[in-house]
Amino acid sequence: MTSMIDKNLFLIKEHVGMFKAANNYDIYDLESNEIIMECREGNLGMITKLLRFTDFKRMTPFDVVVKNRDGSQVVRVSRGISIFLSHVKVYDEDDEMIGSFKQKFFSLGGAFTVLDAQENPICKLKGKWTGWDFRFLSNDETEYAHVSKKWAGLGKELFTSADNYVLEISSDLPAGDNIRKLILAAVMCIDMVLKE
Repeated sequence: MTSMIDKNLFLIKEHVGMFKAANNYDIYDLESNEIIMECREGNLGMITKLLRFTDFKRMTPFDVVVKNRDGSQVVRVSRGISIFLSHVKVYDEDDEMIGSFKQKFFSLGGAFTVLDAQENPICKLKGKWTGWDFRFLSNDETEYAHVSKKWAGLGKELFTSADNYVLEISSDLPAGDNIRKLILAAVMCIDMVLKE
């Protein structure tokens, strides 16, 4: 049976909300148009909730869990307080660290280095400063995945903070590879770290 993380095309829909502190998303399979995973940020402290409505939002800690529809954990994405650059840790279904992301300094479109559990670079995430377009590239510039923003209509985008993203993972990445989990986790980090 194919794991949901081994699919190659996902739609990630942020929950609509005018005054929301938590980051919550539903992840759809574009072939069946069904929700296959959920991403939830629970247990926010009162101070973190308050800071999410200020200019300090990008500095607040987060702990987001991506789960299958049956409630089993796929990945957990966690960051403490961030003053300048983010260092985000990613954990697997057993809460063992499988890698992390380090935000790059002086990047026009936003960038991360994606690291394995031993802090070795696996790939890099590069964005364009002109819009919402990100690519996961290996050291030899092979594209592992592409993330773009899918507009849901001007009115909705103006009056809510909800965003939709399309994630396309290369079919060349082997099924069950932790890079797939790291890429899915990184999509949450793009939104919470680079684009908030």
